[in-house]
Amino acid sequence: MVNIGVISLGCPKNRVDTELMLGYLLKNNNYSIVTDESEADVIIINTCGFIDDAKTEAIDAIFEAAEYKKTGKLKKLIVTGCLSKRYNTELAKEIPEIDAMLGINQYHKIAEIVSDANDKQLVDTEGEFYEHNFLQRIITTPSHYAYIRIADGCNNFCSFCAIPYIRGRYTSRKIEDIIEEAQMLIDKGVKELIVVAQDTTRYGSDIYGNPMLKELLEQLSDLDIKWVRVLYAYPETLTDDVLDVMASRKNICKYIDIPIQHINDEILKSMNRRSDSTLIKDRLKKIRSYKCNFTIRTSLIVGYPGETEEQFEELLEFLKEYPIDRVGAFAYSKEEGTKAYDMVNQIDDEIKQDRLEKLLAVQEQVNDELNKSKIGNKVAVLIDDYDEDVFMYVGRSESESPEADEPILIASPEELQYGEFYNITIKDAKQYNQIGEFLDESCQ
Repeated sequence: MVNIGVISLGCPKNRVDTELMLGYLLKNNNYSIVTDESEADVIIINTCGFIDDAKTEAIDAIFEAAEYKKTGKLKKLIVTGCLSKRYNTELAKEIPEIDAMLGINQYHKIAEIVSDANDKQLVDTEGEFYEHNFLQRIITTPSHYAYIRIADGCNNFCSFCAIPYIRGRYTSRKIEDIIEEAQMLIDKGVKELIVVAQDTTRYGSDIYGNPMLKELLEQLSDLDIKWVRVLYAYPETLTDDVLDVMASRKNICKYIDIPIQHINDEILKSMNRRSDSTLIKDRLKKIRSYKCNFTIRTSLIVGYPGETEEQFEELLEFLKEYPIDRVGAFAYSKEEGTKAYDMVNQIDDEIKQDRLEKLLAVQEQVNDELNKSKIGNKVAVLIDDYDEDVFMYVGRSESESPEADEPILIASPEELQYGEFYNITIKDAKQYNQIGEFLDESCQ
């Protein structure tokens, strides 16, 4: 029996890739998956190569795993994913402990690579995302929720982003294949399906001639599933008909992840974004007009090349005028091969970090006010875990996405079951945290 340790880094889309690899590996009865890397004969690291922090995390993980060749049973170290696709030559040269590398969309070859790995070449022959057998995925999230990946690649070519150069052009899966996978996950006990792609609102435009997210969401919500959550909806393609479906379908979470990156028109144009400040504000006003009270999440970049103090201040004022429930903020990361990489007016790292801290301080105040407005609300939560440090359950309402948002801490005199829904009352809130109290029995 060959013990295999698998380390998955990066975004939920990368997690699905890891789960596909596990599915291919476990078809072979000679392989078993171990969680203790010191007991692994083979370690596979599925990497992210999107920004500097992700690359650093991946490199650190590779070096840490390589140590097991000295202290553990490790015989083979295999690196897969975006980092190996993007920097295979450099990795082969700088980290000789790596035995083989695998690019993207080649996960059906993983068992072959595990058995034959003996050099550092990148195994990246032709293959397509939609060819994978998603029905044999091994779910690595808690059993009550799972990500469902509807497309790969990206056609947007934002000037700061290397994803199109790594993942290629946008490629959608067929609706019937996605629905079949969703039903498989539901049959396994999944209660929350989280729809992901690099750009979910573009879904279907490449294979159907028009965006088909509305139709996909209708079919997903027709299934016997408690929650359907949608991530990565771009403002310029988040149409009213998609919003109408999300608002009207009871089991679609009233949660919209809409990455805008900035609000200044000159910066947005330089970023090669398809939206401008007027469009973004109109979309936010439209979302807020629904009576179902959508929760909005976005991502922002500070310190983009050429960003002036005035443009940065405009972004801060925007956050105050258009309060957003959840914000992921990042200092601009200079990525090779992108248009922004060669721009001459790069911002000093200290200035970028200072701006990031100022933005987070503003958003902290916004979050504090928004969360305090929820005190007294009765909400349904899905229990994910128990925090032994504070002796409280960890759960999420429709307004919290796993791994991205701060969960709700819940006090309960009764034992609550993981993966079950309960009614709670929000009793307190501070900045990013909400405190809830168990109210009554499970709300199935």
